[in-house]
Amino acid sequence: VQLVESGGGSVQAGGSLRLSCQAFGYTYSSYCMGWFRQAPGKEREGVAAIDSDGTLSYADSVKGRVTISKNDNRNTLWLQLNSLKPEDTATYYCAAGRTWRCGRGPDEYNSWGQGTQVTVSS
Repeated sequence: VQLVESGGGSVQAGGSLRLSCQAFGYTYSSYCMGWFRQAPGKEREGVAAIDSDGTLSYADSVKGRVTISKNDNRNTLWLQLNSLKPEDTATYYCAAGRTWRCGRGPDEYNSWGQGTQVTVSS
């Protein structure tokens, strides 16, 4: 399984970004997927998750500002980030879960992308 993220960048506070994750050798429709982020000196945080049946889960810190979505036919996962804040600055990773349903705990995922940097300036 190979997961490749793209779409990161530098924006000002209040701006938006759309992150993408393309999977190779993997079938999105059978497993849950998630987005995580990690800032320097901090633990990896589960941002959003989507089960194979489309059930969504968001961290309280991003709820209302972030949308996770996927296209099973294209094996693509997205994370729409709106109303970005400086505290959203981190490396964002997509991850593939071990089964069809998972939450936002890193231990529930067994494949990870290389990460894409998001930097939000005030």
